[in-house]
Amino acid sequence: MKLCRFGQPGRERPGIIDSLGRVRDLSGHLPDLQPEFLSDEALARIATVDVNILPLVTGPVRYAPPVARIGKYLAIGLNYRDHALEANLPIPTEPVIFTKAVSCINGADDAIVQPPHSTKLDWELELGVIIGKRASHVDETSALEHVAGYCVANDVSDRGFQFQSSQWDKGKGCDTFGPIGPWLVTRDEVPDPQNLEMWMELNGERRQQGNTRTMIFGVAQIVTYCSRYMTLFPGDVICTGTPPGVGMAAKPEPRFLKPGDELHLCIAGLGEQHQCVIPYPAG
Repeated sequence: MKLCRFGQPGRERPGIIDSLGRVRDLSGHLPDLQPEFLSDEALARIATVDVNILPLVTGPVRYAPPVARIGKYLAIGLNYRDHALEANLPIPTEPVIFTKAVSCINGADDAIVQPPHSTKLDWELELGVIIGKRASHVDETSALEHVAGYCVANDVSDRGFQFQSSQWDKGKGCDTFGPIGPWLVTRDEVPDPQNLEMWMELNGERRQQGNTRTMIFGVAQIVTYCSRYMTLFPGDVICTGTPPGVGMAAKPEPRFLKPGDELHLCIAGLGEQHQCVIPYPAG
């Protein structure tokens, strides 16, 4: 299934994507796509709903973050060898975990707001993993059983903020720096999360092209590793790293985002994102 949330902030409703790519309203069957509806059992019940008789959502659709009440937003740094090399940073020997503030989470097509004093705004196309079952000290053979599904994510970053100290969080957690969605694609529709084509364009120019097969640490390894150090709960999100092609590594000189820039991101089977960069509101 491809599940989503749609509507303006504060008025989101749950939806499901039909066979023609249209949004159908699920609010007659569940109040919202909350963490308690991400277990295998709950998703199996949703799967029994006849999509074709659900109300069709017409007109422009704002895709909200696909899960309500996300508890933790974790990310894995430098998880593609070529990206670590382009950043002139060592190849990790174990996953590099950092957090993004949940207040940064944005809808898939919502605007990215450039903060005041930001001069090195950058993009990072990533595979997002949405947890559906509590995970604590799980092993790799069962790790994917704790995943509800997958989504497209953009780990927006300000490199100036990020590298002011050894801690990356303040460069990663600004408001609007966490677009996810448009959909949560359930695990059964992604039999191999390590073979997904992905690409990102800036103003129509291809900047990133990759495949999740080139991750240093795969999804099962990441879920296992994170669960050693913290309990993962339904609704938690993990971004799994970006392939090469970020702005700070552009040649002959870095290419950072500015107001008016348009981003287009895609992971095969998981949907697309479109974002515009806007300035921080005056006053």
